[in-house]
Amino acid sequence: MKYSNLTRREFLTRTSAAAFVAPWLLPGTARAANEIVNIACVGVGGKGWSDMNETAAGHRIVAICDIDEQRLARAAERYPEAKTYTDWRKLLEQPNIDAVTISTPDHMHAVVTAAAMKQGKHVYTQKPLTHTVYEARRLTEIAAEQGVVTQMGTQHHATARLKIAVQTIRDGVIGKVSDVHAWTDRPGNFWKQGLERPDRSDPVPSHVHWNDWLGVAPERPYVEGLYHPFHWRGWWDFGTGALGDMGCHILDPVVNALELPAPKAIRAEGPPPHPESGPEWCIVHYDFPGTAHTTDTLKLTWYEAGKQPPPELFKAPEDWAGSKNGVLFIGEKGNLFVGFPEMPELFPKEDFADHKWPEFDNHNHYTEWTSAIVGDGKTGCPFSYSGPLTETVLLGNVAYRSGAAVEWDSKNLKAKGNEAAESFLRRDYREGWGGGSLES
Repeated sequence: MKYSNLTRREFLTRTSAAAFVAPWLLPGTARAANEIVNIACVGVGGKGWSDMNETAAGHRIVAICDIDEQRLARAAERYPEAKTYTDWRKLLEQPNIDAVTISTPDHMHAVVTAAAMKQGKHVYTQKPLTHTVYEARRLTEIAAEQGVVTQMGTQHHATARLKIAVQTIRDGVIGKVSDVHAWTDRPGNFWKQGLERPDRSDPVPSHVHWNDWLGVAPERPYVEGLYHPFHWRGWWDFGTGALGDMGCHILDPVVNALELPAPKAIRAEGPPPHPESGPEWCIVHYDFPGTAHTTDTLKLTWYEAGKQPPPELFKAPEDWAGSKNGVLFIGEKGNLFVGFPEMPELFPKEDFADHKWPEFDNHNHYTEWTSAIVGDGKTGCPFSYSGPLTETVLLGNVAYRSGAAVEWDSKNLKAKGNEAAESFLRRDYREGWGGGSLES
């Protein structure tokens, strides 16, 4: 089976500048030339820069927002007709916006996304979808209520690589799956965790709107290089650690292929939990109810900071190169590995020498969203899927931070018998920063 969608590069090569209006045009389809989406972008540095540029293909960037005026100026130079803001609340007052990309630090995802959806705007929000489990549940509910087109920014989901792995599992090639092991090298050299917050403050640079950056988070002094522009990931006030950063990528093919519901139990191991910062390393154990693709209980183990499952579990050749970020499915008939970015492999290799892989093409995760907005197709990671996925990912942090196993009551968002976990399922917001947008 094959699926196709124009990549941005393919679109640019096939379309002249005069006709640069319709990236959704595919063989056998026809869209009106005036179906251009007016897009606003909240967060235009780092990942926000590529999110903005990718969604712009064939559409119109009408508003841009960033708390860093240097980043904002760079984006304004690229899109001179877009109105500029340092406060996302002011941006949402602009009347001609159809859709919004949200590429802020994790702690601001939920309030911006909820506010935009409640105005009827379509949203593309970077992973992890939210900072807390409660926020993920509410964004899923609000998206359903509003009927808007949603996509979580998990670009790997649209690749042929993951589609091949998912279909191979669903085809039963390795039989029913009993265990899954998933791992990442983050945080590694990307950012630091297990840190004490320094007892000092530095002058806020003139181009940084620090109060706007803090947003819903507690008051914290500006410290040069500590939070903005990137190292916020390791601090619980703003980020979700290595699990939040990479879990929505790496656990996506697991939840997708096995069609997993919410986990029933989660426990974590690692250094003693720190109130301010994520762990230097962590291993999380999830138990899921069985599905049509698994044994009666599916056990999932997450490893981070370079830790990995024992080599003998892979049943791979001795010269196999391995992967710094990947997933290993263990089935009745053999194992399937898929990496980030390595292609799927089946082990033991001799048992699958004649296997024919299914065929897929890469999709473009961004044009999937803009095409769906104009009525052409659907998104691969709508909030109806990515909201529950994010809940599962973040429950690993809840178990770790609470210091005790979580027996999860998904229907009621309750950690049975673990009162400490309750404080990590949701958070209080600073007054005036949009917390009401998540309420019913």
